[in-house]
Amino acid sequence: MRGVDYYELLGVGRNASQAEIKTAYRSLAKVMHPDAGGSSVTFRMLQEAYDTLRDPARRRDYDRGWGFTRPGTRPTATRPPRTGRVGRLRNFGEDPDFVPPKPAVDLGGIAWWHLVDTTQRVRYAPVAGPGHAPALAALCGWFFLLLPVFAVDFSPLTLGLWLLVVAAAAVAAFRLVKRYVAAVRVDREFAAAVDTDVVHGTTDDRACERITADVLSRYLTRLPGVRIFHGLAWPDSVFADIDHAVLCGRRLVLIESKSWLPGHYTAEDDGTLWRNGHPFRGGGTRLHRSLALYRKLLPWLDIRTVLLVYPSRAGEVTADDVDVLVPPMTPAQFVEEIGDWLAEEPATVDREAYRVLLGRVVPIVR
Repeated sequence: MRGVDYYELLGVGRNASQAEIKTAYRSLAKVMHPDAGGSSVTFRMLQEAYDTLRDPARRRDYDRGWGFTRPGTRPTATRPPRTGRVGRLRNFGEDPDFVPPKPAVDLGGIAWWHLVDTTQRVRYAPVAGPGHAPALAALCGWFFLLLPVFAVDFSPLTLGLWLLVVAAAAVAAFRLVKRYVAAVRVDREFAAAVDTDVVHGTTDDRACERITADVLSRYLTRLPGVRIFHGLAWPDSVFADIDHAVLCGRRLVLIESKSWLPGHYTAEDDGTLWRNGHPFRGGGTRLHRSLALYRKLLPWLDIRTVLLVYPSRAGEVTADDVDVLVPPMTPAQFVEEIGDWLAEEPATVDREAYRVLLGRVVPIVR
């Protein structure tokens, strides 16, 4: 942006590292964001400065395009000399033959990946019985209650009363054990009849959907309770309105896969998308409507949405960690943030939500 020194705007030196630039941007964004009382024009200027200086190639072009006389003076723009050469215009649009590479996720710094117990037995909610711990405690309590009968010389009256107490405890323990056995039977029948697969549905032929399906299967299935769905319909719809969904415990994430131009993406709660600090006109999302419909369909679940963005030509896609209704994310951000969120109940499957989602899966006709 002409007349603005990006380094001065961010408050960093011209030799600032990428970490220093990122820290400065995040600190300023908190006070310059329109929601915090700042100006939308100033905030977009801040985003443009950050997007330029965080990218090594754009930063070099920016530095070459400005002539700095001395520290503290205002820079003046200089135009590169004309060479007289006329070359072929570079195509900045989408490349129809480009296939995004499979993302490589660095698992070393992802805490949930190393902390989750992958050997946990899957539990179903709501719980149909008391669980094995109460049943075992009841049996042990009854056993220890019975010991004094053999170890203490009671009078006939005291012995009779004590035996009545033991008998009542035995009945209570028996009922708990019976409920526990029935609950185990219900879980086994549900697992055999309904919960037979981790992944349900199929993706269409779009490369970005196939890559997302691979990311979900490769990383999120580390959580024993994760169930993945591809191609979900809205209520009263017969079309695959939602690309993917992941259920774990009482948490559900709805996902759209997008193949868009490389750049830095952000979003606002009203659905406005930004690319490199400018309004993005190259696509949209229906996840806001999906979120409203599925919150009404499954009101007891905690539901989030994510827009997974892949490059449509050679280049890199980045996104900020912004707390909005439909945040754009890279696959690496998704695995780290959403995986950590789902790991709250890593081995739990909600029966009713599972049945509802299975009923909304739309088969893809090829």
